[in-house]
Amino acid sequence: MALEVTHRYLQEESAMADFNGLIECEEPNNRLDKFAGTLFWRNMSYSLDADKILLRGCKIRNTDFCHGVVIFAGADTKIMKNSGKTRFKRTKIDSLMNYMVYTIFVVLILLSAGLAIGHTYWEQQIGNSSWYLYDAQDFSPPYRGFLNFWGYIIVLNTMVPISLYVSVEVIRLGQSYFINWDLQMYYPEKDTAAKARTTTLNEQLGQIHYIFSDKTGTLTQNIMTFKKCCINGQRYGDCRDGAGQLQSHPEQQVDFSWNMYADGKFSFYDHYLIEQIKSGKDPEIQKFFFLLAVCHTVMVDTSDGQLNYQAASPDEGALVMAARNFGYVFLSRTQNTITISEMGIERTYDVLAILDFNSDRKRMSVIVRESGGNIRLYCKGADTVIYERLHPRNLKREATEEALDVFASETLRTLCLCYRDISRDEFEVWNKKCVEASVATTNRDEALDRVYEEIEKNLILLGATAIEDKLQDGVPETISRLSKADIKIWVLTGDKKETAENIGFSCELLTDETTICYGEDISALLQTRLENQRNKAGSSTHSSLRMNEPFFQGSRDRALIITGSWLNEILLEKKKKKKKLKLKFPRTAEEKKKQTEKRRRAEAYKEQQQQNFVDLACECRAVICCRVTPKQKAMVVELVKKYKKAITLAIGDGANDVNMIKTAHIGVGISGQEGMQAVMSSDYSFGQFRYLQRLLLVHGRWSYIRMCKFLRYFFYKNFAFTLVHIWYSFFNGFSAQTAYEDWFITLYNVLYSSLPVLLVGLLDQDVSDKLSLRFPGLYVLGQKDLLFNYKKFFLSLLHGAITSLIIFFIPYGAYLKTMGQDGEAPSDYQSFAVTAASSLIFVVNFQIGLDTSYWTFINAFSVFGSIALYFGITFDFHSAGIHVLFPSGFQFTGTAPNALRQPYLWLTMILSIAVCLLPVVAQRFLSMTIWPSEIDRIQKNRKKYMAEEQQWRRRQSAFRRGVSGRRSAYAFSHQRGYADLIASGRSIRKKRAPLDAVLGNSVTEVRDAPETR
Repeated sequence: MALEVTHRYLQEESAMADFNGLIECEEPNNRLDKFAGTLFWRNMSYSLDADKILLRGCKIRNTDFCHGVVIFAGADTKIMKNSGKTRFKRTKIDSLMNYMVYTIFVVLILLSAGLAIGHTYWEQQIGNSSWYLYDAQDFSPPYRGFLNFWGYIIVLNTMVPISLYVSVEVIRLGQSYFINWDLQMYYPEKDTAAKARTTTLNEQLGQIHYIFSDKTGTLTQNIMTFKKCCINGQRYGDCRDGAGQLQSHPEQQVDFSWNMYADGKFSFYDHYLIEQIKSGKDPEIQKFFFLLAVCHTVMVDTSDGQLNYQAASPDEGALVMAARNFGYVFLSRTQNTITISEMGIERTYDVLAILDFNSDRKRMSVIVRESGGNIRLYCKGADTVIYERLHPRNLKREATEEALDVFASETLRTLCLCYRDISRDEFEVWNKKCVEASVATTNRDEALDRVYEEIEKNLILLGATAIEDKLQDGVPETISRLSKADIKIWVLTGDKKETAENIGFSCELLTDETTICYGEDISALLQTRLENQRNKAGSSTHSSLRMNEPFFQGSRDRALIITGSWLNEILLEKKKKKKKLKLKFPRTAEEKKKQTEKRRRAEAYKEQQQQNFVDLACECRAVICCRVTPKQKAMVVELVKKYKKAITLAIGDGANDVNMIKTAHIGVGISGQEGMQAVMSSDYSFGQFRYLQRLLLVHGRWSYIRMCKFLRYFFYKNFAFTLVHIWYSFFNGFSAQTAYEDWFITLYNVLYSSLPVLLVGLLDQDVSDKLSLRFPGLYVLGQKDLLFNYKKFFLSLLHGAITSLIIFFIPYGAYLKTMGQDGEAPSDYQSFAVTAASSLIFVVNFQIGLDTSYWTFINAFSVFGSIALYFGITFDFHSAGIHVLFPSGFQFTGTAPNALRQPYLWLTMILSIAVCLLPVVAQRFLSMTIWPSEIDRIQKNRKKYMAEEQQWRRRQSAFRRGVSGRRSAYAFSHQRGYADLIASGRSIRKKRAPLDAVLGNSVTEVRDAPETR
């Protein structure tokens, strides 16, 4: 917002033209929430802070025009200072596939070189003495061998799978569409479908080891609901009738029809509280809800006779809405007044000061002058800070503390309410100090905090509120299934420890049997381990093994809960105080060496400590990091990636999760209450946390299995096809003559063998989606890289080489000294080429049929259609008509019709096919019978499971009562409220133009625009 002085005097363009102020400010930096500057104008100085500037990327709403001055531009802006290098994410299979292609390329060069050497030797021994092979070129044998080297590079180029990358991208694109089209991942309440925002990471979804999750808005709904309260030591919110008697079964919820401003969505079951409010006999209850109605920075807008509140945090909005339903309605405000309706009576109060919330104060206060002239301070905040400032004689202190413990055990977010009366003289003295602090040019925030401390003391406790942030549907079931899939879940949240721990119990990440370790517990353990490692450095191998011993003995269920401050201390990430710049240089080379060695030891010490922490944390079944900053979230993810070499997934819903989402191998965004920043930065997005289990256990596992099958088969079919040329070289003088017709070589990977394997890569399923969810243990295959690795790669190459040997030598042996039915020998080169090619097409297409687990009409059509397409094109290309049109391009005239009418050749092909495929069938039969895998057992009993299959019943998220007495008192957002905007007076709506009335815009506000990748 603008300064008051510029807003007043720079309304006309002529005044803007005459503006001659000077701005002195800080250098460009990346601190989005801080700005320090001073405007010098008309012999006066005016302080500029973060509230007076508009950051690049922000939007101004409900504003026709504005004037401003540019302070920083381009790379100097804060948003650009915060931008880092875009990380290009690649899958593990991608990297492995690249190395395999490099391996194939090396094999191609070695084979070509070997065959070229063979041709050189053949030329020296046979070629030079064979007059009928003379080609009128007097080249030496070594030179001919050199030419044949390049000839074999061309002939064997199909060994290098150029089309592999195109096929992989087609499969990934199809898998991404399947994710987008999955109706079981569609969230109807917000009309949000799952969306794959990238097409390059699908198979990596089947290899996740660690999940890093935000809490608020990710595990919980981030929709706050007022559930209970404690007023003057008395708890309210349980199911009670009008006389205050507890009811065993919930009665009809409270009828708020007497309140014209009540929200129809609000549910409350304590009729006794309503009766107390209506009676007006208890002044403490009136003060309680009056405080909720006036102590806030909520903005209000009226449209169509309805009040619409806009709050800086969901907690604050829930409290104001609760006061509204109980008869204390916030109606409007100016910069120095607030109007509320108290049980139908409208009153306006003077707001003398707003002591806004920040994350250090953890409380906010307002100072109000009541109708009688009395000045009173109302305050609300976390119990830890409120109790420190209470008057010593608070009679209901213990009762309220007991209520806080009860609310915390029910995982409710608590907040304490209090007040104090202020004399007029005291306020005038304090207000003078506050004005001076508010215009301070240096350390303004600290000065204001000190002044606020002076007035926020000797408070009288009114009571406490309890707000519920419900778990999303299906969170416990999802976490349970993912844990059974051997996926470890870490929760990284900015909330306080008690809140995070209680939510951990609610979502069943923690159980009653879990042994919980805290930061203070593991700090000494890590320090001891580090000292032992330093002492044993350089000792025997036995000692090095001792250093890798587990931190915890036994197999007890353990969890780690650690705060951001402990995390910094353990990981040696403490902020160092800035020292004054001193021009001091090492005087000698020895001193330089000492400094370098000192830095190296410190870095090694820090790295070893971080590795120890990761090892310790990974021994725990669950880890909860609370009070962590966005930078710390990303750091934790990076540490696990670095030291565990594990595939990580981060999931969140807010802008504070963007760093974590970008750092992890896979980032998932949830379309929640906190905008679209997380979604825009993510690789996958959907509406609820529970859809994560389907994304990983179904789509991820299927994608991994499909991609592995595709790659293994692709390498197999290419080697089975290409290596035939090598065997043929031993019979043609290593002359780089092809074993097949040129057109067959051209169309083999394009038409004859591409469609079946593409469909397997898109549609194959080893088990159904329901069985994938029912048996999460199947997911372990991807985590251990069991389906595609260098061992599988070389087995595929060996399988292809054996197939090529059979494809070549069985027809070759059959053609030796053979006579056809017409008395002519069919053993010419062209007939041999057709026989070998036909055998190859049958073998590779039947092989993909054996590899297919999920048969559909499309799969069957692709397999048999590819074979039919081969014969159709072959007969067409071998016809006399096309030879007449293109004599040089089609030289196998009549070969296929003549060769394939011989029964002997069909028997030869059948023998080749049988020898290639029967061992595979036998091996798989024995494997499934004698050494069945878990997948084999599930497939065998598939019908039984399908008969037993029932829809999974979602258990209601039952809060654990009495599990923990730790309080969940963090009931504010991390951002400041709207106090400065209120005090400026520009939050007050003026008379609107007709267009504004049509658009129905809300109050003027400035919001950060989400940054896209």
